[in-house]
This record gives sequence, structure tokens and C-alpha cells, in this order.
Amino acid sequence: MPTKKLLSKAEYKRRLYKSIVFSLILLTFSLGIGVGGYMYFFNLNWVDGLLNASMILTGMGPVDFAKTDGAKIFASFYALYSGVAFLTSVAVIFAPILHRFLHKFHLDTDED
Repeated sequence: MPTKKLLSKAEYKRRLYKSIVFSLILLTFSLGIGVGGYMYFFNLNWVDGLLNASMILTGMGPVDFAKTDGAKIFASFYALYSGVAFLTSVAVIFAPILHRFLHKFHLDTDED
């Protein structure tokens, strides 16, 4: 069974860099949604909106409590979205690392 050679370190670093950049873009976009939502629905300034969005995005929980129905609905959907977005960004970062490990392990077992 033919196998491809392991990527060079330079190509591996390039792939890892692309994954990190994509994850940072996804997290920045997600924070932007959260900050905007907290500013609009909770009537917070951007710093407090950033604090709340960051806390929700990382799974820590909200800082300010929702008082209106609109704020509660936004907070519910943002919490659901941000959980998926954060886990996706972590998975995208670790994918090239895990792929290289498994590929290297596969090459080691083929030589035996």
C-alpha cells in the first residue's frame, strides 16, 4: 500500500500557521457578533460587551445578567453558537498536529 511522505517541517509549519490564522479569524468574528449583541441588547459599552462576549465564548459564563426578553434570547443563541465556534477553532488548530502525529505513526508501523 503506497503512502505519501511526511511533509517537510516548513510545509507543516505553514499548514499550522494557516490553521491558527483561520481560528483567530473565526474567534474575532465571533467576538464581534457578541460585542455587537451585548451592546445592542444589553445597552453596554464596547468594553463591557467585549468582556461578556469573551466570557461566554470561552465558556466561563456571563458577567451581566439579561433583563429584557430580547437580551435573554440573544444570550441563549450566542451561548450556543459560541460553544460550537470555540470548540471548532480549537479543533482546527489541533488538526494538523494530530494529522502529522498519526501520519508519522503510520509511517513508523509500515517500516516494521
